Amino acid sequence: MNTQLKGLIITTIGVLCVVPDALFVKLIDADALTIAFWRMLLSGLMVLAALGCWYRRDTYRQVRAIGRWGLIYAFFAATSALLFVFSVKLTTVANTTIIIASMPVFAALISWFVLGEAPSRRMVVTILLVLIGLAIVAYGTTQNATNNLQASLIGDLAAVTVSLFFAIALTAARKARAQSMIPAVPVAYISCALLLLPFVEPFSIPQSQWWLVILHGGLFITVSSCMLALGPRYISSAEVALLILLESILAPVLAWLLLNEQPGNWTLAGGALVIGVLCISNVLALKKQKSRYKHRPKIQPE
Repeated sequence: MNTQLKGLIITTIGVLCVVPDALFVKLIDADALTIAFWRMLLSGLMVLAALGCWYRRDTYRQVRAIGRWGLIYAFFAATSALLFVFSVKLTTVANTTIIIASMPVFAALISWFVLGEAPSRRMVVTILLVLIGLAIVAYGTTQNATNNLQASLIGDLAAVTVSLFFAIALTAARKARAQSMIPAVPVAYISCALLLLPFVEPFSIPQSQWWLVILHGGLFITVSSCMLALGPRYISSAEVALLILLESILAPVLAWLLLNEQPGNWTLAGGALVIGVLCISNVLALKKQKSRYKHRPKIQPE
């Protein structure tokens, strides 16, 4: 399996696990800080436990090995996770995920300046077409008369910050791709949870909803955090961010089915364009890498 395909599979699994994230936040009857606390504490502890089982006595050394870029990843990943919860609580699922879909633009520009990875022609065309699709989705959201929830300006600004910060985190992971960023996940989440502890009432969640909290932080966020930390080791941060755009389509669909936040025909049309462009872009990337590998000069035996 080549690195491009491996990166696509790993990142897709991470994205699919993060799709229900906004739905969990909407369903749990608690304030944003409390949800963020449990979301990060549970996922941080689960990843730390997995690292302990895998590395055993070498776990501490693996955590220390994340270095400066790992700490940068941890800070921006934790901050974006916190702001995501606030955004979902303050505005619609569609608004949050649509705004976060601007991440490829941030990721491509940051990778260009920090890593010197100038976006390819394919990536530029993909980003432009994706933005057109997202504009269609955004237009559909404004025209959706059945949605009575008014988008909060603060929630929208939080989503923009999430997009920027997670793009920085992905670029940091890409910069340090020789070192796995999974050990940075518990550093990020557990530290943030401890900082939040004085400001939350951890046990204010209704007894009937604890299973949602455990499923949310203990499973879905754990898997998605690990996969999205690994993805940039094999594909560019802009490509990771492009795959994360799938959340912008699938999360509103879940909200439509379970919360009756109907996306409307315009949103469905824009979503079809985004998914189609992503599929074509990644198929072209796979073909290009396969062709490059096929025509690579073979080393002749002496």
